[in-house]
Amino acid sequence: MAPTFKNCILVCCSAKVSVRNEDMAQESYEEAIAGLSKLLSEKADLQDAAAAKIRQITAELAGTTACSNGFDPVDRIKTGFTHFKKSKFETNPDLYGQLAKGQSPKFLVFACSDSRVCPSHILNFQPGEAFVVRNIANMVPPFDKTKYSGAGAAIEYAVLHLKVENIVVIGHSCCGGIKGLMSIPDDGAFSSDFIENWVQICTPAKNKTQSNCNDLSFEDKCTECEKEAVNVSLGNLLSYPFVREAVVNKKVFIRGAHYNFVSGAFELWNLDFNISPSLAV
Repeated sequence: MAPTFKNCILVCCSAKVSVRNEDMAQESYEEAIAGLSKLLSEKADLQDAAAAKIRQITAELAGTTACSNGFDPVDRIKTGFTHFKKSKFETNPDLYGQLAKGQSPKFLVFACSDSRVCPSHILNFQPGEAFVVRNIANMVPPFDKTKYSGAGAAIEYAVLHLKVENIVVIGHSCCGGIKGLMSIPDDGAFSSDFIENWVQICTPAKNKTQSNCNDLSFEDKCTECEKEAVNVSLGNLLSYPFVREAVVNKKVFIRGAHYNFVSGAFELWNLDFNISPSLAV
């Protein structure tokens, strides 16, 4: 005989779960979700109402588990956008009205995906001011229509269509991507599916650092490599014919930079690698 709605609820209770019990251990939630999912898979003849109720409880449990630390990602997104709209969008209608018509940024910026180094936050870029590409360790790959078409498309669009006048590659302190590059063993054995293959773009920076900085600690070597990797990326930019032509004709200027979020310093240098005085605050 097919189980009744009441019996199904009793089964749910026997799984020792209460959606409203916020203090229940993580393991109990996971066991409850697993138990309810197993019940659904084994009891194909459950009444529709009972099956729907179990699915609802399972979804609620999964949501409770995801937010068990008190952080609500949906609420964070909503409050963040509300703050933006009220404090910026609605207070500057002229700017956003112009942006609705198109964009003409002055900068193409390569920056790391690291959550601590948002270039618009660091350099106070306003909407429409910078065309930003972010990836692991802020690397610019060499010209390759197949292997690196994503980066190539961004550079091509920025230089040929948006007519940016400046390209800046920004490295940063404590970069996990550079640490990963420096940690690749000499035999080239990989321990990841993507990361190590990507950061090998700047292997020349690793080799130079290893050769010139043997007396430094691993951490200091990583700091040196963070800057050398920027220089490799600047060189790689010139492998794009349209970038090289724009630089030769002085339509585009290329610069490297390094942001140290530990000391609050920002270094900037041009294509000749002449480092400016630190902008430490």
